[in-house]
Amino acid sequence: MPALPAPDYPVDVRARLEAEAKEVIARYPGARSALLPLLHLVQAEEGHVTRTGIRFCAEMLDLTTAEVTAVSTFYSMYRRKASGDYQVGVCTNTLCAVMGGDAIFEDLKEHLGVGNGETTEDGAVTLEHIECNAACDFAPVVMVNWEFFDNQTPQSARQLVDDLRAGRSVRPTRGAPLCTFKETARMLAGFPDERPGAVEATGGAGPASLIGLRLAKGEAVPGRGADHVIAPRATADGAADGTGGEPPSGHPAEEPPPGHPSSHDAPQQTAASDDQHPAGPAAEEGE
Repeated sequence: MPALPAPDYPVDVRARLEAEAKEVIARYPGARSALLPLLHLVQAEEGHVTRTGIRFCAEMLDLTTAEVTAVSTFYSMYRRKASGDYQVGVCTNTLCAVMGGDAIFEDLKEHLGVGNGETTEDGAVTLEHIECNAACDFAPVVMVNWEFFDNQTPQSARQLVDDLRAGRSVRPTRGAPLCTFKETARMLAGFPDERPGAVEATGGAGPASLIGLRLAKGEAVPGRGADHVIAPRATADGAADGTGGEPPSGHPAEEPPPGHPSSHDAPQQTAASDDQHPAGPAAEEGE
């Protein structure tokens, strides 16, 4: 049977959401550009994007529900079913995985008794594996409602989810104080975080990121010798601040290959494209 039209919001909720949606739409020269923040707005209302939320967005932007559904199902940040107050995401991309992310994810699945994308019976925690969140220098990383919890272990991750379920205060490693998923969704819709001190608490990059930045600029890291200094990448004319190209390994005594500002950019002699050094299988599979 065809699905019946989605029910509307209660009158008072509809009136409030319409006023907020118009505020969001007014920020854009074209109304349909407001679809992503409007999806966050309806997600903040119910904790996930419901058929009612899709209908609301379509009506506000003069789109079809099919168009809104196509967008809401494309992005993983929009939930398709009811989920927990805290979205606990374990990064299982390359570096976090090898540093322990896979072990953390498997441990939390067993500890919480849920699978990927599932929610605990008390409705507090939804567990999922997530892709890279650009925090590789703090691997392995766990995120709760998109706030960072760096350098995690299976033991610390278990304590984290236990504290969340017990309602105990939890502070991210860096960034703003933790809030619920609905509150996070409202901020992503473009409404300010009005909690006292929350904006000031966001801070900047962590120490590990700043060390990488200093190395990239050719500065010495405190407590390290000159061998740990990596010269800045060369400019288009082969010079970096007038000092020449980047050494192949970062050591000051080495010179870059001709025509290549960095040895890391140079083609390797073992590449499959090099006829004299084939890298592919030469005989039967397994030999």
